[in-house]
Amino acid sequence: MDFDLSAEQQMIKKNVADFMRKEVGPLTEAIDREDEFPPGLWEKMGDLGFLGLGIPEEYGGSGSDLFATVLATEQISRVCPAVALSYGAHVNLCAHNILRNGTEEQKMKYLPNLCSGVWYGCMGLTEPDAGSDAVGIRTTAEKDGDDYILNGSKIFITNAPVAQVAMVYAKTEPEKNARGITSFIIEKGFEGFTVPGKMKKMGNRGSATGELVFNNCRVPGSQVLGQVNNGIHVMMTGLDLERAVVAAIALGIGEAALDLAIKYSKKRHQFGQAISEFQLIKAKLADMYTEMEAARGLVYKAAIMADKARGGGKGTDVHKLAAAAVLFTGEAASRAVNQSLQIHGGYGYTLEYPINRFFRDAKLYEIGAGTSEIRRLLIANELIQRGMGDL
Repeated sequence: MDFDLSAEQQMIKKNVADFMRKEVGPLTEAIDREDEFPPGLWEKMGDLGFLGLGIPEEYGGSGSDLFATVLATEQISRVCPAVALSYGAHVNLCAHNILRNGTEEQKMKYLPNLCSGVWYGCMGLTEPDAGSDAVGIRTTAEKDGDDYILNGSKIFITNAPVAQVAMVYAKTEPEKNARGITSFIIEKGFEGFTVPGKMKKMGNRGSATGELVFNNCRVPGSQVLGQVNNGIHVMMTGLDLERAVVAAIALGIGEAALDLAIKYSKKRHQFGQAISEFQLIKAKLADMYTEMEAARGLVYKAAIMADKARGGGKGTDVHKLAAAAVLFTGEAASRAVNQSLQIHGGYGYTLEYPINRFFRDAKLYEIGAGTSEIRRLLIANELIQRGMGDL
């Protein structure tokens, strides 16, 4: 497994890091305080090609692969996890799904505006009574001539309040359970489709989260993404890719926590010396570094293997590996922000130091995109059914 970055990947990583540090870094406190992205941010990211990573140029994208998207997500998260959260939902959950499963007409219609940042995209799966049990969704889509009538709701949807395009799952034949799910592309303005107000969150503020509500929403048959009753295929073929991207957000948070801890411990003096000279502080820094390097290896390997599996290459262990990457990295990031805040002491508990923001942001990655408990079950089930695979 070669983790050496190509010249293109190094350039993408540097460009994203520079943009986030210079353009977004000075705005992070305002983003968190006001729970809003600054005007024009999304369009700037589109102009620089960040929103088109993994999308071919003929659809308005900037090309490259999933690994490049993971590298970009990691760098975005090191500065502002809220932007990374909206980025992942937009690029990976929405645009990449349309690319993989859409018709030529759908790709030409939606991808250019998603890549440019003219539109926000989101994906609607979670419901009030269906979170980890994704197959248990209750939103229905009944055939009516050439159209479908959708009824139901989605909750905790990143980008919902600002999105012009939503990729949504509904049951077209509920009696078939998993084999009766269909994926649809829903546009803002469809009759019967509403988005209630933005939800208030303790972390990842700035990234808008909300509901998608369908009340006899009429959707043309041309909006089916993939095939009717084959939504589970759309869902499952994207999960490994999605987990790698989510893990990259947690990775960026953990790396930022370590960086903040190092800088603070070197300038904070107690008992006549920098606290970075105390053995217990050194031990915390060493543990944080070790865990984040282990996490990076898992995340990068999962991204590379998911790319191979998507392209028909060998990716035998990708399901449990991707789940392991997001499980370990999510929990490691929570440990890292906790230790970093501890190093910051009383100052870390105030709103004046950025570690408080990363501390609040990190918890989501033990909950969202499948809880840590569900990830452990998935890994164990894969091990029991298929064994270790190739080592």
